[in-house]
Amino acid sequence: MLIALKLLGSIALLIYGMKVMSEALQKMAGPQLRHLLGKMTTNRFSGVATGALVTVAVQSSAATTVMTVSFVNAALLTLAQAISIIMGANIGTTMSAWIMSAGFSFNVTTLVWPAFLIGIILIQLGKHRYIGDFLFGLSFLLFALGMLRTTGIEMDLANKPAVVNFFSSFDSGSYWTILLFLLIGSILTCIAQSSAALMAITMVLCTTGAITIFQGIALVMGENIGTTLTANIAALSANTQARRAALAHLLFNVFGVIWVLLVFFPFVRMVCSIVGLDPTASSQSSAKLSFALAMFHTAFNVINTALLIGFIPQIEKIVCGLIKPKKTEEDEESRLMYISAGLMKTPEISILQAQKEISLFSERMCRMYGMLKDLHESGEDDKFKEVFDRIVKYEGISDSMENEIGHYLSQVADAHLSDESKDKIRSMLRQIGELESIGDGCLNIAKIMKRGRENKTVLTKEQEEGIASLYSLVGDAMSRMNTILSGRKDDYDIVISDEIEGKINAERDVLKNSGVQDLASYESSALIIDLAGEFEKTGDYIMNVVEARLGVESKFKAA
Repeated sequence: MLIALKLLGSIALLIYGMKVMSEALQKMAGPQLRHLLGKMTTNRFSGVATGALVTVAVQSSAATTVMTVSFVNAALLTLAQAISIIMGANIGTTMSAWIMSAGFSFNVTTLVWPAFLIGIILIQLGKHRYIGDFLFGLSFLLFALGMLRTTGIEMDLANKPAVVNFFSSFDSGSYWTILLFLLIGSILTCIAQSSAALMAITMVLCTTGAITIFQGIALVMGENIGTTLTANIAALSANTQARRAALAHLLFNVFGVIWVLLVFFPFVRMVCSIVGLDPTASSQSSAKLSFALAMFHTAFNVINTALLIGFIPQIEKIVCGLIKPKKTEEDEESRLMYISAGLMKTPEISILQAQKEISLFSERMCRMYGMLKDLHESGEDDKFKEVFDRIVKYEGISDSMENEIGHYLSQVADAHLSDESKDKIRSMLRQIGELESIGDGCLNIAKIMKRGRENKTVLTKEQEEGIASLYSLVGDAMSRMNTILSGRKDDYDIVISDEIEGKINAERDVLKNSGVQDLASYESSALIIDLAGEFEKTGDYIMNVVEARLGVESKFKAA
């Protein structure tokens, strides 16, 4: 029982160490990784290289996949480019297998203690905290590998009659046995949601002599499929492109498993010969066994990528044909597009997805604002009611988007983030609050228009022209806001928005003065003053969004 607990605890520590390492690396190089993915995918070959390099850097194919899906959602990458990056991520993730095989080949725990010491010093000093976090994660990883190695020796499975009899009941030379172990590997990986954990277990079983190299490689093949099943389950709640990318990952690995099964035994013997291992020998070197598993993992993914890299357009057509958009136009108006709790595995990268969602939020508020013109020009009562009801619906959408994005950002903020990322989240929370206020402002303007229609209030020609001018100016401010939210903030400044805000205030003052001077009709006077005030407040909300995005201290506050 104690040995079993040590085995499970070591695997848990291994997973935790890899997670800490990955998150620390992403904090150190998050923005650079985003730019790397966006710029180094000019063709399918550079896409594969980029996916491999990024995955090696962050030690997480899941992180690379999530980043890739976020770029597809943001229209910064095509689906074809995403497929090439995912292929590269499969190659990059084999580095983890080599690290584990090294841990099973010699005692690495001697490297742990200085890494722990240096890591805790850097964390306490604060200046190089992320390097310290990385060393801490690396220390846990190496310690876990050392514990797995010693636990495997203590288990001595090769001399346990019950274990030997159980596994010897499976004929290693039978395809049925290979298929069974492949299925077991897929199911266990899907349950554990960690291919690294199953790779570690496989190495323990192989190096202790419990299973043959053929059975171990069958488990590794199953792990390749199981890790894609996890991604597909996570993508069920995501948008169409995310599900297509996840399905492409599954098809890629399933194709690889199929061709390897066709040449399984010759291929395994070839891989074993590279590391100097005789797969049929009764006595095996534990080091060579672990290296053979890592070599197979690498050869499988490299050869599979070489076979499929020329067929990326065909893979894209297949996944697009299998997964078609099923949302109606009405659903598209109300749902989030770029973020999904099921895919949120890398907090630093999730911030990019949230910013794209905020940009979409802004576009929807711009669309809502455009409905005010349709409302004003509606001649028939039925048409007026239809547009008014649509504005009310959009105000509900704005409330929902604020709540959902805010909840998502709160989840991201719960993770350990860099100071820069924390500032971005604070800015985003302010942005969504002000965007929701824009929705409230649009609804208030619609209600004032409705009141004027019901009271049959008539405005003078000058007042109508003033309202039209104010509507146009606020529309310009909103267009500028959309541009800033959808681009890189370093490319813009506050000047143009500031000038528009000044014009809105000046036009508001003219209209309010017109209302005060209009003694002929109280209704028209009150209407023009209320409209001018509400337009100006909406302009202030827009200005607050721009300030939050650009990181400018607020000068304008809605009255």
